[in-house]
Amino acid sequence: MSGPTSVSLLQRLRDSADEAAWQRFCDLYSPIIRGWLIRRGLNQNDADDVQQSVMEKLAEKLPAFEHNGNTGAFRLWLKNVVANRLTVAWREKQRLGQGAGSEQVGEMAKQLADPNSQLSQLWDQEYQQRLCERLLSLAKPDFSPQTMSAFRMVFLENRKAKEVGEELGLTANAVRIAQSRVLSRLRELGEGLLDD
Repeated sequence: MSGPTSVSLLQRLRDSADEAAWQRFCDLYSPIIRGWLIRRGLNQNDADDVQQSVMEKLAEKLPAFEHNGNTGAFRLWLKNVVANRLTVAWREKQRLGQGAGSEQVGEMAKQLADPNSQLSQLWDQEYQQRLCERLLSLAKPDFSPQTMSAFRMVFLENRKAKEVGEELGLTANAVRIAQSRVLSRLRELGEGLLDD
């Protein structure tokens, strides 16, 4: 799962032949997008369809994406792609006369496109959390369970290294090293995707 750290994933996605970059992107974002749609009440079939449509649109548009350097630029752009694909799905349901559930899709698209809506703000709140959770699951095979436990306790639970070390049978320094190693791997996996 490792890749070059000097070139961000978004830069690598400009090359449509870079299959490893596209696979890494899909591994990160497909579950995040699908999960977000399901948590908002879409049924599994609709969530699968919209998620697939989003990924197809991203494959088409990502090579031309220009990060403007502003915090949250990619998150905002991705949210707009999801809103657009929801609108497309809603219109398709309307065209096919599948009214059941289509109003929910249409309303979700409308709210997600509005940066002041509660749903849009919820997207912004959940984005970093879900991306970090996904990165942690991708990094997990690279570390021992003890190293991951030390990282979670110190970094996510905000516990003291000494306390965690005593609980895990490690020195406080070993706990800090574990935290540093996992954090470094997460930065590598999420390079160019996490908001600064």
